[in-house]
Amino acid sequence: MSLKDILIERIRTIGPMRVSDYMSECLLHPQYGYYTTRDPLGAKGDFTTAPEMTQMFGELLGLSLAQAWMDQGAPSPFILAEVGPGRGTLMSDLLRATRQAPGFHDAMELHLIEASPTLRAKQRELLGDATWHDHVSTLPDGPLFLIANEFFDALPVRQFIREGDLWRERLVGFENAQMCFGLGAAVDQPMLRHRLEDTEDGHLVEICEATPPIVQEIGARIQKHGGAALVIDYGDWRSQGDTIQAVRGHKEVDMLDFPGDADLTAHVDFELICAAAPCRFSRVTPQGVFLERLGITTRAQVLAELMEPVQIEEHVAAHRRLTHPEEMGNLFKVVALYPEGQNPPPGVDA
Repeated sequence: MSLKDILIERIRTIGPMRVSDYMSECLLHPQYGYYTTRDPLGAKGDFTTAPEMTQMFGELLGLSLAQAWMDQGAPSPFILAEVGPGRGTLMSDLLRATRQAPGFHDAMELHLIEASPTLRAKQRELLGDATWHDHVSTLPDGPLFLIANEFFDALPVRQFIREGDLWRERLVGFENAQMCFGLGAAVDQPMLRHRLEDTEDGHLVEICEATPPIVQEIGARIQKHGGAALVIDYGDWRSQGDTIQAVRGHKEVDMLDFPGDADLTAHVDFELICAAAPCRFSRVTPQGVFLERLGITTRAQVLAELMEPVQIEEHVAAHRRLTHPEEMGNLFKVVALYPEGQNPPPGVDA
């Protein structure tokens, strides 16, 4: 039996499912889920994230957090955490770059929030001692310095299409043994009333119900105990239109064609993150601007001096991909969470 068979049987039994439920099953089904069954990263996987392209990304994030830690009086001990750490590449680069920050490594306790058993094993190989969690709520109390890179885009979204002042939810059903989309009844959606101001009939909007509780948990800890969080992801201030992307073998595919065998993500609604934060949040900053403020070009030049000519071309391409406005530089955004009365981490503005 395949995941597709399981989903069709579920739909046959209890009716069409929300897009968010379909995404959850595809990504996290205990037996057939995309993240629970494989390492999806790199050339042999389905997609490549910024830390896999170049060490500079993790290094600069680490230096930003280390400076924020020093600006807050170098609390000891503190929690250094990452949600969705992938293979552990970003954290490995971050730890290497922060060795020069006096006292940082002596004071830190490393915690990783990861749902995938496959990726936990990769992280353990690379990082060694750490404490793993299924959810941020089980992190210990204390100052929290946290990274969330391409984490929120993997959380499932619901989709709604406007009809007058009401909304019809997009649902996943099946017809002739194939998955297909349908629409629920037109009803009022209180959580979308504010979207009546910037949408028209027929417009599709997405909402991620999983995002606010996670942001509230992280932000409440930062507000109470101190710390900072850097959230880096692709998206914008508000989500509009169908932004769900299915990727398999580094190519876009139809999201209904390969349940459990394609990565599913959606653009992140940064307004939703900021609205949920019970602490201060920075301005949303394009990734390219953020990295340039942290000195990525200077760092790239230093690294290039140590490289063979054959390596430099790939190095330059990685720098461009991360920073250029037409590549990841504008599509990806950065927002920081930090306590009242403190300055935001370097790279973003209050």
